[in-house]
Amino acid sequence: MLGMGGSQLYIPVMFWLGMDFKAEAIPLGLLLNVISSSSSAFTYYKKKLIDWKTSVPFAIAMVIFAPIGAFTNKNIPVKPIILVFAIFTAVSGLLMLFGWQPKSVMSGNKNKKIILMLFIGALIGFLTGFIGRGGGSFIVPVLYILGLDPKIAAASSSAIISFSALSGLISHLLLDFSVKPVLWGASIISVLIGSQLGSRYMAKNLNHKSIKLIFGIILLIIAGIMIVKDVILK
Repeated sequence: MLGMGGSQLYIPVMFWLGMDFKAEAIPLGLLLNVISSSSSAFTYYKKKLIDWKTSVPFAIAMVIFAPIGAFTNKNIPVKPIILVFAIFTAVSGLLMLFGWQPKSVMSGNKNKKIILMLFIGALIGFLTGFIGRGGGSFIVPVLYILGLDPKIAAASSSAIISFSALSGLISHLLLDFSVKPVLWGASIISVLIGSQLGSRYMAKNLNHKSIKLIFGIILLIIAGIMIVKDVILK
């Protein structure tokens, strides 16, 4: 519904339920992220809500740099990764709630826009690979700040993170993972159903104010719980 992919929810929930953060929670979270975002992107594609001129260079840069972040993750303890995860989640939520949006930079020179999308995509790709998430909670606020309507930003984010999360997933699977077939199968079916319901509801019923409000509140709640439970108290 929000173009976030879902790993910012899947990964902490699975970690809290007892899964190993690196070997189990991150790989399964990224897999579900790929399925959720690609399923949603298909709905948004049919509704013509995706800005492909922005999405393509963004996605290319993220796909290239996400593996670099993933390999960096391998050599760093879990706790700092969780802290980075929580901080970026909180910042993303605040950006959407306050609705800060400068004059659009998307109406300038075409080549400059492509370079800007490549640069931002590379930065977010590295970060998403590093902390093990598909990047939707970063991408949507960035696209909004750059001048896209929140609804278009959410739809375009689904298309972008379909590719970036896949790149991050492959990288993490090459490093360390543990598969539980029943759990993975049940999760995939649930995510397919949920992503179709959410994307169809957003396309038909949500306005841009509702998207910003829901997006911001969810991210702040997740960030607060993670900082208290998994950084301060752990």
